[in-house]
Amino acid sequence: MPGPVIFVVDDDASVRKSLARLVASAGYTVETFASAQDFLARPPAAGPCCLVLDIRMPGITGLDLQKMLAGRVYAIPIVFITGHGDISMGVAAMKSGAVDFLPKPFDGKDLLDAVRRALTKDTHDRDAAARAAELDERVRRLTPREGQVFALVVTGMLNKQIAGELGISEKTVKVHRARVMEKMRALSVADLVRLADEVRVIAHV
Repeated sequence: MPGPVIFVVDDDASVRKSLARLVASAGYTVETFASAQDFLARPPAAGPCCLVLDIRMPGITGLDLQKMLAGRVYAIPIVFITGHGDISMGVAAMKSGAVDFLPKPFDGKDLLDAVRRALTKDTHDRDAAARAAELDERVRRLTPREGQVFALVVTGMLNKQIAGELGISEKTVKVHRARVMEKMRALSVADLVRLADEVRVIAHV
């Protein structure tokens, strides 16, 4: 997997340059952008990343960009910086998921600490998204009937009870149950219950 990338978006060229130098000194790859529009034109990063973002910019502001990025599968962690922001802007940014909100001038260590927290969050979010996608793929491989059996097995119902609920034979339930265990890669009923909790399987029969 590619190494972490820190994106810096600020309309002030001197700020972009100083931030890039600071972040690079910590060993990170840095990409700078003069506007939110320029950043949005870049394809999403393949590996861990975070965004160091000025809150006040011409056109699309930092808060606007935060809202736009929130619509993605998982939002890139943002560290806001500003020389003009007030408390209400900081509160709005943090309520919308920002990792930190640093008024200019700020201490370099504070920014790097915030970047590290943001990268940790991004790694966690990526792992969670990958896990969710994997489980979703397992569930998609189930037939409609297997899905029904899955949802009932994890409620604690016995094969005989499931057969009565679905109007099929107990032998057929056993076959479906075995296929569910195989497709979901579950080693036990307890394991299947944990998987059901992750994918929020609900019995609808």
